[in-house]
Amino acid sequence: MTQRLHLVFGGELVDPSTTTFRDVDDIHVVGIFPDYETARSAWKAEAQRTVDNAHMRYFIADLHSLRDVETAVQSAEQFGK
Repeated sequence: MTQRLHLVFGGELVDPSTTTFRDVDDIHVVGIFPDYETARSAWKAEAQRTVDNAHMRYFIADLHSLRDVETAVQSAEQFGK
């Protein structure tokens, strides 16, 4: 069975209408979670904790998708594509 890992992270944005972080070294990694529901719960807690700062944003990244893309790239490279 494939794991469906999710990363929750966030930080202060340069402008709330973009997704550019003010300081990449200051990104808060909340954690890696085994399923979307758990990740969403962690995301929601951090979003609510920082609600007074309009520049703070938290995101959920599907790590399993990134892992699958990497596998596809390696397979394509193996066959010279």
